[in-house]
Amino acid sequence: MDNANFFDNFCKYFDKAAALTNYSAGLLEQIRMCNSVYHFKFPLRIDEHNYEVIDAWRVEHSHHKLPLKGGIRYSLLVNEDEVKALAALMTFKCAIVDVPFGGAKGGVKIKNSNYTDHQLENITRRYTAELIKKNFIGPGIDVPAPDYGTSEREMAWIADTYTAFNSQPGNTDAFACVTGKPISQHGICGRKEATGRGVFFGIREAVNDKEEMKKIGLKPGLGGKKVIVQGLGNVGYYAAKFLQEDGAIIISLAEKEGAIYDPKGFDVDNVKKHRIETGSILGYKNAQDIGNTYDALEMECDILIPAALENQIHSENDNKIKAKIIGEGANGPITADAEDILLRKGILVLPDIYLNSGGVTVSYFEWLKNLSHVAFGRMEKRHNEIDDYNFVSVIENLTGKKLPKDQQNLIIKGASELELVNSGLEDTMVQSYHQIKEVKNKNSKIDNLRTAAFVNAIDKVAVAYMNLGIFP
Repeated sequence: MDNANFFDNFCKYFDKAAALTNYSAGLLEQIRMCNSVYHFKFPLRIDEHNYEVIDAWRVEHSHHKLPLKGGIRYSLLVNEDEVKALAALMTFKCAIVDVPFGGAKGGVKIKNSNYTDHQLENITRRYTAELIKKNFIGPGIDVPAPDYGTSEREMAWIADTYTAFNSQPGNTDAFACVTGKPISQHGICGRKEATGRGVFFGIREAVNDKEEMKKIGLKPGLGGKKVIVQGLGNVGYYAAKFLQEDGAIIISLAEKEGAIYDPKGFDVDNVKKHRIETGSILGYKNAQDIGNTYDALEMECDILIPAALENQIHSENDNKIKAKIIGEGANGPITADAEDILLRKGILVLPDIYLNSGGVTVSYFEWLKNLSHVAFGRMEKRHNEIDDYNFVSVIENLTGKKLPKDQQNLIIKGASELELVNSGLEDTMVQSYHQIKEVKNKNSKIDNLRTAAFVNAIDKVAVAYMNLGIFP
């Protein structure tokens, strides 16, 4: 695999798009580079006599809008280059889906399984305390979220720690300091599956695009499309689940221990259950085991979804990729040089800065919920149901016909928070796809969706900086 510099990859994509704009070199440099890089260390007590020093980062890429937004990653692979790249990608994701945040990212260099739950809690709370010291966290400053190696649990610890440090009377917005929290701790319905659901909505919109499907020789629609997914975490699992429910056939699933293949397709929920029970996806009933997980990326399929880590498609395997569509569920799974090869092969690449933005979109909804202190739908759900019931009653009286009870209930049912969140996410992904396509269609020099997405984001960030009066 390439030892590709992740931030350099981002810069290559950025520079390619920036060359197609008319902004000054100074403004483009401001947009490209990270504003603040905070690298710090803190001790963790292992036992009575031993301590371990933990490396951690928080990078703030762009302050063109506040607060900043970005997840916290726990992994031994975490390094400054990775966190800088992820922070930069967050700025562009937020711009593409019109979420009013700047981009940021955090990382802690640990392997979760090496620590007890109590030690992980201590690490998380100390990490939060270090961010508080330097003013790198707060509802109007910088709002973290889950990422690889973190979950609702860690976000609850962060919220509790921040609240303890900011417990002065009248501070009612403290829980908006972080998103991805459990529902019981002011989280929002639909956040856990949001990134995977966003991947589904984005791929669905692309395969319904007759123009793009004609170019790659596929019929529009998801029905019958053969899909390979790398990564069975939150993103990969939910993307595969929703694609399957909409008619796609999941023929291969890949994880770090290997991959499984069945041309007839898998029930994704059953595979996940098997992995929980056995600790591996290998050995699943009627499936062919593939020892090398990366071999799954090179198999024939209609749609390939790398939803694990960065740099999965690179100079050693780019010529072997046989998919017609690649949907980047992970951040940076394709190196910049590899993408040039894929595009020359006629593969449609749906870029991470668009496709991976479902999580930050729903995080935005959670942040709004925390600031308003009202669950979505609570104020209007019952009122809408009564209005719809009265409307149905008028129609029934006019026609002299009664609707069956199940149909009547379907019509008059008010939207729950989950339904409103999913509706907002779907609309965001659909509208953002067409914004990107419009940029691409308007400029004959743009030959792919990633460059179009970057140009779209650069325009939005540049306008924000100019409106601040920082640049003419």
